[in-house]
Amino acid sequence: MTALKNNEWFKEQCVYQIYPSSFCDSEGHGVGTLRGITSKLDYLKELGVDVVWLSPVFKSPMKDMGYDISDYRDIREEFGSLKDWDDLKDGLHNRGMKIMMDLVVNHSSDQHEWFKESRSSKTNEKRDWYIWRPARQGPNGERLPPNNWESVFGGESAWAWDHKTEEYYLRLFVKEQPDLNWENQKLREAVYDAMRFWLDRGCDGFRMDVINLISKTPGLPDATNVRDGELQPCFEHCVNGPRVHEFLKEMNQAVLSKYDTITVGEAPWTRDINTLLEYSRPENKELQMLFAFELHELTGSNDGNEEDTMKWRTYRLQEFKEVIEKYQTGLWGKGWNSLFLANHDQPRAISHFANDSSEFRAASAKLLATLHNTLCGTVFIYQGDEIGMKNAPSSWTIDDFPDVATQMYWKTMLTKRQQETGLQDPDMSDVFGNVLRKARDNGRTPLPWNSEPHGGFTRGPKPWMRVNEDFAEGWNVKDQQKDPASVLEYWKKIVALRKKHPILVHGSFTLLDRANPTIFAYMREWEGETAFVMLSFAQGEVMYDLPFEAGDLGKAKLLIWTGEVDGQHSHGEGGAPPPLKMGSMVKLSAFEGRVYLM
Repeated sequence: MTALKNNEWFKEQCVYQIYPSSFCDSEGHGVGTLRGITSKLDYLKELGVDVVWLSPVFKSPMKDMGYDISDYRDIREEFGSLKDWDDLKDGLHNRGMKIMMDLVVNHSSDQHEWFKESRSSKTNEKRDWYIWRPARQGPNGERLPPNNWESVFGGESAWAWDHKTEEYYLRLFVKEQPDLNWENQKLREAVYDAMRFWLDRGCDGFRMDVINLISKTPGLPDATNVRDGELQPCFEHCVNGPRVHEFLKEMNQAVLSKYDTITVGEAPWTRDINTLLEYSRPENKELQMLFAFELHELTGSNDGNEEDTMKWRTYRLQEFKEVIEKYQTGLWGKGWNSLFLANHDQPRAISHFANDSSEFRAASAKLLATLHNTLCGTVFIYQGDEIGMKNAPSSWTIDDFPDVATQMYWKTMLTKRQQETGLQDPDMSDVFGNVLRKARDNGRTPLPWNSEPHGGFTRGPKPWMRVNEDFAEGWNVKDQQKDPASVLEYWKKIVALRKKHPILVHGSFTLLDRANPTIFAYMREWEGETAFVMLSFAQGEVMYDLPFEAGDLGKAKLLIWTGEVDGQHSHGEGGAPPPLKMGSMVKLSAFEGRVYLM
């Protein structure tokens, strides 16, 4: 790769996100484990992974699948032990790989000792480590929450009542996840100590959960009324708050600057490129990258104003291209991009952005892999994307989706539908259709390692969550390792190609043929080289007029194309595509992608 400045190694990494509950169960109890992850490190190395990011494995009551932490310095017994974590870390380091932890410090669990002390009395020294407020009095003397903020998951107040001390505490998510008060210096120092605990133990960095929520508007005023009802979305008062950059600079100075780390912050409900840039500008000394979600929000309204939070919206490819262009050009040379198409909070990429039908599934997965690995930024693979995992089938029921956000959504929409229709059991088929398309659990189904029962995820009688039964049709790791035309083998090739050609990591981005409704074409330029990428999102064969802006394509060398299988075309068309010619037309198969170098 290219020569990098000190502490910029993160730019060329391939990061693999593991959702521990669903990766590999080594104990037969139905839940993934740290030992299970350690047993698969050679698989990750062969894929081309440089860094493993673990979603939370800390002690937790699991009210929100580990994002409610009750002890920042210990491991949940279901996942293993600190020794198991040490073994995993050593296994990674011995293979030249690194490990990231998920830092969840906007909120903790209500079972954390900090919160137990905080709620024990109004005079406890940790009372101010959380955000407490007295009740308001309604017009008839009834007790009301301190303001009109709605919980992020919808349908409830963002405040929970504590009967012992007779005050409300803020909990933007579920009631078991009280928000930490970052205004308190001692609380911040305790967070920094927890970070040092893991870094000193060998952790190489952090993904920071909803880190742009840690600063709230002083006084916690009512949110603006944007829809009917008492409760209103609170993002204007808790997203990118007035002290967030002060806090992150302090964190960097106190902790991160003392270690050679990789850092990425989650920044939901933020679309302004300049706002996002402030977090990742190197001169600001805060974080290296952010996860922004504008691309994922194309399929629905996630600005807080839409009560139906999973309502599906069909988007045009031009919109998709322009969002990617916005981040590719807006951050280039200023901050740094994180490249991800899926994670534990999103549906499967192939179901979200392409076509997961049996006819086009493999081609779609390879197309998205090509897009993912030919943009500027650090690649983040979500577990299972490398074998083309897709959303849950329509044969499932709402009971197969255990996620708290999905269950709260279903409850809210059912109540609303009952009120609208007067029926106790109204038609909810459209709502369930939204769940099938957008629920977080679509991305949390256990990873199938083979075609054995439960996809080989567990040898026990029942996994914690239902496994997508298509593992028996070849959508598992073992079968794809034996198939040179598989999605997995293509992923290995495209990751290796990216490592070989710095232009694919660092190059500038120029969108071509913006208005084309089915073709996504762009150029990358870096140190005298030009790469040309064309991706067909059409569901059938298309003839594409090569854009003149791409330059003299007659000199272009084909680096990779989605139909390649040991020099042959998986669509049955024979060998490699013919050379390109300026001003000519190219025949592209459904969901075909190609990458050229000039």
